[in-house]
Amino acid sequence: MVSFLELKKLVGNRMMTDPISDMLTRIRNASKVRKQIVDVPMSKMKFALAKVLQNEGYLDAVEKVDGLKGVNIRLRLKYENNEPKIMVINRISRPGRRVYVQSTELPTVRSGFGVAIVSTPNGLMTNVEARKRRLGGELICEVY
Repeated sequence: MVSFLELKKLVGNRMMTDPISDMLTRIRNASKVRKQIVDVPMSKMKFALAKVLQNEGYLDAVEKVDGLKGVNIRLRLKYENNEPKIMVINRISRPGRRVYVQSTELPTVRSGFGVAIVSTPNGLMTNVEARKRRLGGELICEVY
């Protein structure tokens, strides 16, 4: 059994202000050093974001796993010819500056070779799917 002091050493005294940004940074760093697996703390929003990335072909697998600090999301990164599928992953809307767009203002990322992920009233989806459904929302990130 782990004591409170040992647990405090493991967790630390840090407060996370933007967990989505933390997840994207973990993915970015892992792909640069060619890691296969990344674990991020679990939340519904991050799990939905990971599922969208998997559906778009940027991740091989997404699963929930029990870790030492609680439930985590295990992401298996995808590589093609030893190059990561995710070349760039940028956070657009942040806690200090939220970016909302209408369906007619949705951006095209890298002339259609990348995707923007949008949080709509019907859940997270890509910019292409949101444009088809005529939904606007908060721009979460762009990936290419």
